[in-house]
Amino acid sequence: MDCWLLALLIGVVCGLRSFTGLAAISIAARADRLGLSGSKIAFLGYRYTPWIFAALALVEYVTDQLPKTPSRKVPQQFIPRVLAGALCGAAMCVASGSTLFGIVAGIVGAIAGTFGGAKGRQLLASAFGKDMPAAFLEDAIAIGLALLVVTRNTI
Repeated sequence: MDCWLLALLIGVVCGLRSFTGLAAISIAARADRLGLSGSKIAFLGYRYTPWIFAALALVEYVTDQLPKTPSRKVPQQFIPRVLAGALCGAAMCVASGSTLFGIVAGIVGAIAGTFGGAKGRQLLASAFGKDMPAAFLEDAIAIGLALLVVTRNTI
């Protein structure tokens, strides 16, 4: 797959769950699947980075279930998703020399994932009659899509 499409998809993941995208990218970078060595974002593949982002992803899954968690569309939730999408999108395209395209695609994906995920979760919560099953399904979709993206990347 072209890096920009993978960047768009990992951006969608970041829009759904920002730390899931970062965890997936850092695990792939640590396994040297992204060709980040020597780049400005090589830190994503450092020894402890995947562990940090994986722990933060787990915290995000828990806090997402809390009733006081603000909407993903408010600035303090939205901006980090867009930044995570940009970073992850860049990581997908560094090896091909298309970093700028990766950043843009990651941002677009994060915006789509944020708003599309919010609407999808709202519809699912209505269908289920409660939010928790919808949230778990959204978590599963984010994890599955992240795995799909990082396993399709070839450097």
